[in-house]
Order: sequence, then structure tokens, then C-alpha cells
Amino acid sequence: MKFDEFERHASTEWARIPDSFKGGVDALVLERDARAHATRPGVYTLGECLTESWPSGYAGPDTTRSALVLYYGSFVRLAAEDPGFDWKAEIWETLTHELQHHLESLAAENDLEDVDAAVEENFKRVDGEPFDPFFYLDGENLGDGWYRVDEAWFLEVDEGDIGPDRDVPFAWEGKSYRIRVPPLSGQMLFLTAESIPGLSGELCLVVRRRQGLFRRLLRGAQRAATASAVAEPAGS
Repeated sequence: MKFDEFERHASTEWARIPDSFKGGVDALVLERDARAHATRPGVYTLGECLTESWPSGYAGPDTTRSALVLYYGSFVRLAAEDPGFDWKAEIWETLTHELQHHLESLAAENDLEDVDAAVEENFKRVDGEPFDPFFYLDGENLGDGWYRVDEAWFLEVDEGDIGPDRDVPFAWEGKSYRIRVPPLSGQMLFLTAESIPGLSGELCLVVRRRQGLFRRLLRGAQRAATASAVAEPAGS
């Protein structure tokens, strides 16, 4: 997609959003350049919400002003790496994501900031760097122990619930699998499931010793091991 077409489509998508959600947004800015991650090669920022606030007892459009920025060059870089890159869907998702940042600033909330921080911690995990082992809890809670952070899915598993054969069953996209979990040597293990057909992204079991309601209080006090194992169809 050329820049002129990108500009037209971004403007069209922005116009789709009701004005009632845009209070305090001064501009939609389209930058031609890419915005690369400061330390992670190949990682690019598609958009940003640049917000300024003025001291006041009232948080609203009069005291919180934002500009939403889309980086055309970042879209170009990611599209070059992904033949199935959907420009229109990515523009819409980026616009609404950054607008939600603005709306949360108005409401003095930080849910999306937590999600963005979780994505950064997941990069650290993948790159073998020290990471907060509870980062996935700030992702999208899908229920039944499942969480999503960007294109990674995490399933919590209590060590005490694993049988003597160390096989853990789980379902994915309507199919049943099992994976052999090694004994824990510490408090937590991130076990990446391999060989799941059609999986786009990563599926990871988070095996931990039972910590109940206090696990969030232990953030930063634990280190987690990482490993991978083949997920086999259940019954094989």
C-alpha cells in the first residue's frame, strides 16, 4: 500500500469513529518513517498515543490532550515480512488501540499500559532475558486459566494437579492434545508447546507451584525456567 492510499484509508477509518470518543484528541498524525524498537531488531511500533495532561482535580478533554500517531514505515516493514498482512485491519486495530490509550488517560486507568508492558516482558522471555514471570496475568484473561498476550497464549497449570505420568491434557481449536511436563526445579516453568498444526503464534503452559491468591504479591521475587516440548494429539 502506497502512502497516499494509507493516508486515505486511515482518514476513512478515523471518520468511522463517533466524535463522542474523540474528545481531547487534537490530531491524527501519519508519519512516513518506521519507528523501530530501541533494543529489539525487527520489532516496530505501528502507532502511539502522545498525551499531555495539565494539573487539575478534573480529568477530562479540557486537561488531557492527545495526538494519535501511525507510522506508515512500520506498516511497510511488517507487511514485507508477512504475505498475509491485512493493511486495513491493522490500521483499524492500531487506531482503536491508541484511542483506547487516550480514553484510559481521561479515566485515569492503565489497563492498556499493563498489556503493553506484558508484551515487552514476553519479548524478554523469548529473547532469553530476565522477565517478570507473572506478566501474562496483565494480558487478556480468556477464562479457565487461559491468557493472551499479543500472539501468545498461556495456560496456567498447577504442579499439584499433574499426575505421575507428567502428561497434561489441553484443548486447542477444538482438538485435544497432551504434553509431557518435566518436574519443576524451581517455582515456575514456561513450557512452549511445539508441533500444533496451524498455530499462528505461540502456546505456552505456565507450570507453577500452587500459590493461590498470593501469587501477584510475589511478582519480581521469583525466576522462571523456560523449555519446550512436543504437543501430541490426545490418545496417541
